[in-house]
Amino acid sequence: MELSEADQQAIQKLVHLGQSKGLNITGGKVRRTSSRFCFAVEHGDYNGTELFGVGTDRFIWLAYKLNGTDKMRLYSDNFPDDGIIEFTLGKVPAPKSEEIANTWSRFPYGVDYILRREGYSLTQGVDAVIYGNIPGGGMSRSASITLNLILTFLEASNIKIDNQLKIVDLAQAVENDYIGSPCGQLDQIMILFAKEGFGTHYNPADRSVKYVPLGSKAIDFRIISMDTGTVRPGLEKSTYKVRRSECEHFVELLQKSGYSIKSFADVKDEALYGKIIKEFGASHPDYCARLKYIYHSQKRFYLLLDAWKEGDVESVGKYFREDGIGLRDDYKISGSELETMCDIARSVPGVLGERMLGGGDKGASGALVKLDSVDALKAAIATGYPRSRPDYANKFAVHVCKVVDGVKVLENHLK
Repeated sequence: MELSEADQQAIQKLVHLGQSKGLNITGGKVRRTSSRFCFAVEHGDYNGTELFGVGTDRFIWLAYKLNGTDKMRLYSDNFPDDGIIEFTLGKVPAPKSEEIANTWSRFPYGVDYILRREGYSLTQGVDAVIYGNIPGGGMSRSASITLNLILTFLEASNIKIDNQLKIVDLAQAVENDYIGSPCGQLDQIMILFAKEGFGTHYNPADRSVKYVPLGSKAIDFRIISMDTGTVRPGLEKSTYKVRRSECEHFVELLQKSGYSIKSFADVKDEALYGKIIKEFGASHPDYCARLKYIYHSQKRFYLLLDAWKEGDVESVGKYFREDGIGLRDDYKISGSELETMCDIARSVPGVLGERMLGGGDKGASGALVKLDSVDALKAAIATGYPRSRPDYANKFAVHVCKVVDGVKVLENHLK
């Protein structure tokens, strides 16, 4: 396959890293995993809703080659201070230990640990170098590296898993059970199943994945990630963990009160929703606000999906914007810098919709923008964001993205 300019530059960097760090990747492969952009429902995965999103062209590239030993040797250019991570297969630190708290090595350690726990016997070590350009919050960098490592470690030991949703389960387990991050499965699904030119629709009721083409009448638009330059702590240290706990506690309370629901997603009927708000609105206003966002986001979900199928990008943007207002005002998961980006974007003609992305607090906001308005948005951010957020004047970035495949293996390029 013909390499993109980004792929060529990444591979050149990987080759140089391998040589400079003494890691032999010559003749090996490069596995590329994407970022993701969720159209709906953000924070819906752990609330049981259907999900819709795409893979986007910010990536993690992992170059690797069997090293003939039982040792993993990995270096990430994004975390140079960690040096080369080296460990013997099956001998990694304990889950959620202090030893792994502040190092990216928790990801390869966690993959080794979870695969072995689930009965997959890793036997072959690899030399690997890694480089990524996914922003640090909102586009699922952690899910991308976890999936990349799982697929690489399995391939190295000639282990095949036909059920791709099992890969999703394993990736979630790495973050939940080993790292201690309470993530759901939205990110892993949207990356692993991403397909160029299509949206990915996941229904948790039957764990089905469907590809939805964008309608032919769609105008030309771009997906924009507006990186605030802020650094978000892991989900286990963020508002995400609090919101997830609130939702779970409210479901338990509703069950004890006689409501037959398993998650917020079960509250779709207007009468049921109204009854819950009437009964608990005064005593548990915050819980009800979280339910309000999920209830209305599910209503928007089907409207957005239909708009995508019709190629009505303007309406997709409208529902995306409404979702952001719900995340800000009802779910209360956004952050001040994220909303500064949204405020700037909302002022630019041709921006169809904008909202915070991902776990919340810090990281990146996203926007759907008409192609001929992209430069205007970039200019507005370049002027407005440093004025509003001078502490991040040299740290923010704007990423203009397109829809891509989630996973690609590039061969015969490591020479």
